[in-house]
Amino acid sequence: MQSGGGILRQPVSVWATAFAAVVAFMGIGLVDPILPSIAQGLKATPSQVSLLFTSYFLVTAVAMLLTGWVSSRIGGKRTLLAGLALVIVFAALAGTSTSVGELVGFRAGWGLGNALFVATALAVIVGAASGGAEAAIILYEAALGLGISAGPLVGALLGDWNWRAPFFGTATLMAAGFVLIATLLRATPKPAARTSLAAPIRALAHGGLSTTAFTALFYNFAFFTVLAFTPFILHMSAYGIGAVFFGWGVCVALASVFGAPPLQRKIGSVNVLHLALALLAVFQIGIALSGHAGIILFTVLSGIPIGLNNTVFTESAMEVSDAPRPVASAGYNFVRWMGGALAPFIATKLGEELGVAVPYALGAACCLVGMAILYVRRHHLRVLSRVDADHTLQDAAAPAG
Repeated sequence: MQSGGGILRQPVSVWATAFAAVVAFMGIGLVDPILPSIAQGLKATPSQVSLLFTSYFLVTAVAMLLTGWVSSRIGGKRTLLAGLALVIVFAALAGTSTSVGELVGFRAGWGLGNALFVATALAVIVGAASGGAEAAIILYEAALGLGISAGPLVGALLGDWNWRAPFFGTATLMAAGFVLIATLLRATPKPAARTSLAAPIRALAHGGLSTTAFTALFYNFAFFTVLAFTPFILHMSAYGIGAVFFGWGVCVALASVFGAPPLQRKIGSVNVLHLALALLAVFQIGIALSGHAGIILFTVLSGIPIGLNNTVFTESAMEVSDAPRPVASAGYNFVRWMGGALAPFIATKLGEELGVAVPYALGAACCLVGMAILYVRRHHLRVLSRVDADHTLQDAAAPAG
């Protein structure tokens, strides 16, 4: 019955939250086209500039453990607004940076706001969306894909004028998101029970959630190798890099929304993860071994397995354990964002010292490690087969049109 709502027929509060989520995810890809410009403007090496990602995702990962504790005490809406306020302040401060150290520090503060917003946004969208949890997760992943694809374009457009401009632009867009959520999202009730700080860590004791989370850690290492290191080997203008990653982001969005759900029905969630990880490994090797045109092609195509993985990993983390969704999300995101924190600096440093092919070879190896974890611990993921079967039955029962 829920499925009749349709993914596009959502309350205005869901769309307001989704808009703010798009802008939040823009912050991930926003700096991609301007990484070389930042390095030049602040007289920094690529590995130093890569710390913009590392500080952002390291703080995001650790702060994920706090999101449930905070939201269970002040409510979802206030947590969203607190996260947005932090992003607005630190994004604006990032635009005033006079050194790499300052910029890295302000990105860390940005990561704290991002954690409070992103983890709570997923729970709010799942709770308020019509069409059930799966439709909400697809909508959330669509916001992720749209934000990641739009980020490089916005970064290129504003960054061509001045590398500081994208940071001020993000602060402005986030301010608009703040106003929309403040006015359109009704106050969300506080949970009946407060979440403890240890709850996300305890949730990871569940075999299925820990399997999903640690597989996602290795996947995210590969993901952010592509995102953080590739701009330095493209040797293109901000517009050129932005165009490449816009194409990549479009692939992420389309695969997330239109590719993952039917593939899950057809071959099952775990098999989709195996397929997507294998494809990502192949495309990374393609980047490592190709000339300039091949690097562009395989970078854009890598968005397809990344989009598939993003949706299936997120849905699996929500469904695989009996932990409350906000708690499961916090534990899962704490582990998986560590991959996003480690990859940019490690990949860029390896590229500087050992050659540009090495980071992608390591990324491909991480994909294979993720596949091995899925296979060895497959008995922990049997519940996902039942979830896939339930979704297939719901689709069959839903009225046409």
